[in-house]
Amino acid sequence: MTPTEVFDTYWRFVVERQAIYERRLTDPRGPWTADPILQQYKFTNVFRAADRVSQHLIREVQYRVDRSQAPVEVVFRTLLFKFFNRIETWELLERTLGPLSWQSTDLSKVEAVLDAAMIRGERIYSAAYIMPAPALGRQRKHANHLALLTKLMADGLPGQIATARSLREVYERLLAYPGLGPFLAFQYSIDLNYSSVLAFDEDEFVIAGPGALDGLAKCFDDLGGHAPEEAIAAVVDDQEREFAARGLDFSGLFGRRMRLIDAQNVFCEISKYARIAHPGVRGVSHRTRIKQNYRPSCAKLVAPTFPPRWGLRTDAPVRAVPMRGLQKALAEQGLLL
Repeated sequence: MTPTEVFDTYWRFVVERQAIYERRLTDPRGPWTADPILQQYKFTNVFRAADRVSQHLIREVQYRVDRSQAPVEVVFRTLLFKFFNRIETWELLERTLGPLSWQSTDLSKVEAVLDAAMIRGERIYSAAYIMPAPALGRQRKHANHLALLTKLMADGLPGQIATARSLREVYERLLAYPGLGPFLAFQYSIDLNYSSVLAFDEDEFVIAGPGALDGLAKCFDDLGGHAPEEAIAAVVDDQEREFAARGLDFSGLFGRRMRLIDAQNVFCEISKYARIAHPGVRGVSHRTRIKQNYRPSCAKLVAPTFPPRWGLRTDAPVRAVPMRGLQKALAEQGLLL
């Protein structure tokens, strides 16, 4: 594969974006970075499981102590949450209907609550990625998603997922349903794999989404005949060597190295970052602006929750990541305002 200058930025972005996350765990006030692009625009975390929505899914939807861990309930809650991918929607439903479960929740009442929210002008879907409506004969998008969830449950999908022999099998079962293309089916497979129902290796396989394909096109002039997913796997395999070659200190997520889903995620983020840092590198989407500005919050991040089987010591003291030298490096790259 033939790397471009953006590939070097990829690794520096990983280190600084993760450092911002670590600084926020110990310092609610900031500043958390001297990078003007990261100061101005919104970027997800390096590790997908550390993002706000994933954290809510893991902590409140999947593993909260008063939630049933029966596969039928875990799969139901996970997919109901992820179809909307919005914390406020989940909280609205539980505030109105009580704890959500397959055994006790009437999905017609869920639909009525969402109808009322739309009439009030409230947003019920996340803007993180496009959620196409499955064509199941309903007038409204959310009604079609609820009809899809009903079909998934009636087909016995939770049991099929619980007995799957690989992460790819979970993905293929999801992919068979309308409205769940390759990208969403893969994302939902990863979300289900956070839960107690599954325990597959996240490095088993990956699906490159549209943003990641653009990021790959910016990082490499030529993939050397490799598929995008093979390129992502190569980046994951070589990460320690790439950090060391640049003299970068990266300890991962409480010691956990980047996995395929994380590297895929970063390619999507570098696609955006490069629009400002490397405006002459066009990629395949030809977008030139970053839509979402960063709105800082002075609230200290709550202690993170990750799948217990990962064995991460999140109670250990978080290192204070220094910013010394960052301003000089950025100035040399012409990135400081």
